[in-house]
Amino acid sequence: MAPGDLEAVADWPNLYYVDTGMYDVAGYGAVYILDTAEPAVIDTGIGTNREYIFDALDDLGIDSLSYILPTHVHLDHAGGAGFLAEVFPDAEVLVHDRGVDHLIDPGRLIEGTKAAVDEMWPYYTEPQPVPDGRIAGLTDGDEVDLGDRTLTAHAAPGHAPHQLVFESDGLVFTGDAAGIYVAARDEIRVTSPPPQFDVQQCIDDVSMIQSLDPDTLCFAHFGPRSYDEGLLDGYKRGLIEWVEAIRQQRDRQSDDEAVIDHFVTNTDLTEIWGTEKGWAETRLNVRGVLAALDQGRVDIDDPS
Repeated sequence: MAPGDLEAVADWPNLYYVDTGMYDVAGYGAVYILDTAEPAVIDTGIGTNREYIFDALDDLGIDSLSYILPTHVHLDHAGGAGFLAEVFPDAEVLVHDRGVDHLIDPGRLIEGTKAAVDEMWPYYTEPQPVPDGRIAGLTDGDEVDLGDRTLTAHAAPGHAPHQLVFESDGLVFTGDAAGIYVAARDEIRVTSPPPQFDVQQCIDDVSMIQSLDPDTLCFAHFGPRSYDEGLLDGYKRGLIEWVEAIRQQRDRQSDDEAVIDHFVTNTDLTEIWGTEKGWAETRLNVRGVLAALDQGRVDIDDPS
């Protein structure tokens, strides 16, 4: 699958996903399209390459959207929301309650994203505000009626306090709550960005997804995958091991920059997404754990 390609999600009629070519990397950012009675998109990309989404909707014959549903307001998921809202004036943007103000006035969101992604910011397009009257908040348990399908929102605050996953009759749109799925390796990689990563809550979020007993997981990064409880159990172990590895390196290295350099030097993410994105992803994730260590958000419940 290449940037701009549109694919059907196997075994799920009227459900599609498009590769947005995020960061000029194939197989990193997906937007899901539900061609239901009330059409919707789940996640919106970073705003760059938004024509891929518009072209996909055209290819499907969808000329009106009812809902735009970012799983959370990090700009790799919500950066295109304002542009979609402009092109589809009948669409309502629905996002976690805590994210509404950030999409109406994205100034703080832009500032925080620039600080977090650093040298990757040139890949972004500055987001367009969503008009105040076109957006509403969701909380845990709220439902979105798509006519012939209902989505249920589930709070998943470990990755970010404004994150929701959407579930519907065996489908779960995971946002970043189940990590980053690498189809070529059939494995999940950790995502632990600053400033609000919480490892125990991330583990709890994965357990929540498992409790839904889904048939298919629709990863924003990247693509659908049939549900496998063992795969998600592995992700929970990976979260614990990742945090512990950074904790140990902090004890060994002279300062936090040395910790970051250690993991950048030793990452294999460059083999998956190329050097630039692989290094940037590693820096981001290490900084997120270091912030969590500083703020005491690394305690993990004893499984016994």
